[in-house]
Amino acid sequence: MGMTMTQKILAAHAGLDKVEAGQLINVRLDLVMGNDVTSPVAINEMKAKGFTDVFDREKIALVMDHFTPNKDIKSAEHCKQVRQFAREYKIKNFFDVGQMGIEHALLPEKGIVISGDTVIGADSHTCTYGALGAFSTGVGSTDMAAGMISGMAWFKVPSAIKVNVTGKFNKWVSGKDLILHLIGKIGVDGALYRSLEFCGDGIQNLSMDDRFCIANMAIECGAKNGIFPVDEKTLEYMKGRTDREPVIFTADEDAVYDEVINIDLGELKSTVAFPHLPENAHIVGEFDKIYVDQSVIGSCTNGRIEDMRAAAEVLKGKKVNENVRCIVIPATQNVYLQCVREGLAEIFVEAGAVFSTPTCGPCLGGHMGILAAEEKAISTTNRNFVGRMGHPTSEVYLASPYVAAASAIAGYICTPEEVM
Repeated sequence: MGMTMTQKILAAHAGLDKVEAGQLINVRLDLVMGNDVTSPVAINEMKAKGFTDVFDREKIALVMDHFTPNKDIKSAEHCKQVRQFAREYKIKNFFDVGQMGIEHALLPEKGIVISGDTVIGADSHTCTYGALGAFSTGVGSTDMAAGMISGMAWFKVPSAIKVNVTGKFNKWVSGKDLILHLIGKIGVDGALYRSLEFCGDGIQNLSMDDRFCIANMAIECGAKNGIFPVDEKTLEYMKGRTDREPVIFTADEDAVYDEVINIDLGELKSTVAFPHLPENAHIVGEFDKIYVDQSVIGSCTNGRIEDMRAAAEVLKGKKVNENVRCIVIPATQNVYLQCVREGLAEIFVEAGAVFSTPTCGPCLGGHMGILAAEEKAISTTNRNFVGRMGHPTSEVYLASPYVAAASAIAGYICTPEEVM
């Protein structure tokens, strides 16, 4: 029996010729990542155990993105602690206000993660980097601490689901609709501790930003990781971002998969996930009007430049509904600058939206757009659990930037066709 793409990466990093699903292995890490919420716990644990050094100052990334710029005293103290740790241990990849971006957009952009890497991060959406053909997964803060000390992590080798993608998107449909469709199909535990391995002729029609979005939400159906094959688009994306040579792994022809799911991009339609789970997928237009109080466009899922362009395409020359607050959050400083240079920021502001500094902001109920009781938001973020964006009685509907922008104009959830 052959190995899947994920299994091949894990085998290489474990120094083994072959691994099988269910096998317990110790794996060498290329990167250990944490943020302003999870890193303090890891730092405290590391120091409590008496460790005074890290395994590699260039293979740790600390990104201050969740509650920054600091929303309150506690978040300020967390950032201060991580800042002091980074200085003390001379951590190369430390990103503070002014340099930081949302971690899962920033690290690929900076070339810190590349194809063939094995990455752990104390954040569940670390699976994003699978878009580059890397194995990446979220861990707890104590595992982050162990990784910073040893440069190693242990895993149970996952089995896999093969997602065969064909066709091409229709207008106003994107990677967000694909992943919401998939999660709606298999459920929030449909890929529990399995790798989602995307393949097929349709992959060539997915942009890198689509792939980042899709891999980002692999965790929302319980997957250990999501991963894409490395192709010309992947190599072009990495060009000029890193001095390291990407390592390309491909699944064996006789690789074993638990199941195969076929998705035709041309059959997908604008999709929204209703509260309070990402699996509650519905086609826009097939339900009664749902009025919204807020539209959030951004996050580690949909805060990249293509997402900004998509929102601007819909908002250009239009006005945000008087009953809606529209918050646009570019994922990195580079995306922010691109928005300014391309005139997108002007489009957002003239439409009546807020254009923010990079931050996770309202996605996890942090700041920059907290919902009051019974308010509803349409959002390009990745989770819509009870109380995720604010009050426990508020509601979050997950959608693409196209749908979020159109809904901001209409005042209710709709597709761009209704407002263009």
